[in-house]
Amino acid sequence: MPRLDPVNQYEVTQIWPPDLSPEEYKSYLEEFNAFLTQNGAHIVNQEVWGLRRLAYPIAKREAGYYVYTEFQAPASFVGQLRRYLQLRPYVLRELIVKLDKHAIEFNRRRQEKLRNQTPSQV
Repeated sequence: MPRLDPVNQYEVTQIWPPDLSPEEYKSYLEEFNAFLTQNGAHIVNQEVWGLRRLAYPIAKREAGYYVYTEFQAPASFVGQLRRYLQLRPYVLRELIVKLDKHAIEFNRRRQEKLRNQTPSQV
């Protein structure tokens, strides 16, 4: 009997160098999204958290540009994604986490709350 490849929900947080131009950020983000969709992943949510101070220096940098992506993909895809991110020179750090049902529900409620806030509340 063939082994099934379950589809799970994951989140990946990336830290990019702070000295990239806005055009580079946009092109790298589009490239990353294209990689996800071309390999059968479905992007659920994506947030650009922007420039943040790092807790400790990474590659002699004190700040980094954070990008958070939540997606659904087969379990076998995670290895490809990890390899893809390791080969990108602009990714200082990455963290890929498989979400359980509680984390998925928490993220859904958080996104709903953010959508319902008015711009003055943000």
